[in-house]
Amino acid sequence: MVEPTTSAQQPYPVRVRAVLDEPSRFLWLVKWLLIVPHLIVLIALWAAFWVLSLVALFAVVITARYPRAIFDFNVGVMRWTWRVHFYAYGVLGTDRYPPFSLGEEPDYPATLTVDYPEHLSRGLALVKWWLLAIPHYLILALFFSGGIWFTWTFSDNAWAGGSVLGLLILISAVVLAVTGRYPRPVFELVVGMFRWSMRVAGYAALMTDQYPPFRLDVGGDDPDPAPPAPPAVAEPRVPQPNP
Repeated sequence: MVEPTTSAQQPYPVRVRAVLDEPSRFLWLVKWLLIVPHLIVLIALWAAFWVLSLVALFAVVITARYPRAIFDFNVGVMRWTWRVHFYAYGVLGTDRYPPFSLGEEPDYPATLTVDYPEHLSRGLALVKWWLLAIPHYLILALFFSGGIWFTWTFSDNAWAGGSVLGLLILISAVVLAVTGRYPRPVFELVVGMFRWSMRVAGYAALMTDQYPPFRLDVGGDDPDPAPPAPPAVAEPRVPQPNP
């Protein structure tokens, strides 16, 4: 059983942060249209992402290093995708239009960072993206794929399914339209689900060898790595007087 926890755990190299930005009551009704330019660009970016990830796979197997230029580009694609999800029907957490940028954009209410690995395992690169990540794929399918909750459609006399995420966003949209406020517990849960998925995406894209935790870290914050401990300073020896 997966237990929700707070983000006060050991930091993971892929960090997702989000700030609820007081979305308006009804703009979500037209965001499907407003994000079309982003979707067009992201289709091309993700095609490049997968091609470059294949190049990175060969580079890691040969050199044990992820090419820095490819790493920065692929992280940028993930970062851009997260901002669009946050603005649109992944979270509905803000009405600020996402920038067309691969950069960090620290002023935007949704950010994503990934620590660059100085060394990667050659052997893990061959199996982690498909074999080792399978348990995570199965769990994420429960979050993001259809068939988890069901409604009866009278027109077709049949059951129709949707995802847990879709149900949560529908609830949030209705509450937002009625009360003008986004339900904070739902926001924190949804961000936690995306945090889990982005960690797995970074692992499957060979950006880290650290296995993603089976942990639903809810909330908008994600901790930075702990600073390295300062080097120990030897205490000066006090000479002892001769007897």
